[in-house]
Amino acid sequence: MPIYEFYCPSCHRLFSFLSRRVGVSRTPACPKCKGHQMRREVSPFAAPRKSGETRGAEEGGEPGGEEEVPVEEERVERALDTLAAEAASMGENEDPRQAARLMRRFSEMTGMPLGEGMEEAMRRLEAGEDPEAVEEELGDQIEREDPFETPRRQEIRRRRTPPSRDPTLYDLG
Repeated sequence: MPIYEFYCPSCHRLFSFLSRRVGVSRTPACPKCKGHQMRREVSPFAAPRKSGETRGAEEGGEPGGEEEVPVEEERVERALDTLAAEAASMGENEDPRQAARLMRRFSEMTGMPLGEGMEEAMRRLEAGEDPEAVEEELGDQIEREDPFETPRRQEIRRRRTPPSRDPTLYDLG
């Protein structure tokens, strides 16, 4: 009895199914999310490779051929140049509202969205809260946020990460 592998793009996971027949055309629902987007994968045993040949990202192997989305460095540099004089004039005794306005303008000028932690920090600074108290409370969360992380970059990173493999052998029927 053959074992077929199916990949669920929603879960980014490979599942193995035992079939009572060869050449099954039925595609099962995902055992984890119950989605119907599973696609049959070619088993590495069924598709031997030449020595030195690697699997592509779609096959759960090393990344290949995917292009990183370039950061618009020129746009960021222009925004920094524009806001640098304003930031320098703020000095060390800046008004938290002014610092928040500066960060919002930078986000707008570069098109870089602020993460949830940074949004919360901006709201609190705009309300006049002490920057040190805000940093102490939200600093760890803000540090984990990547302002350059866009949905497109997340998708590329996901495709470059091999899918996890479910250890269960499911019955395909």
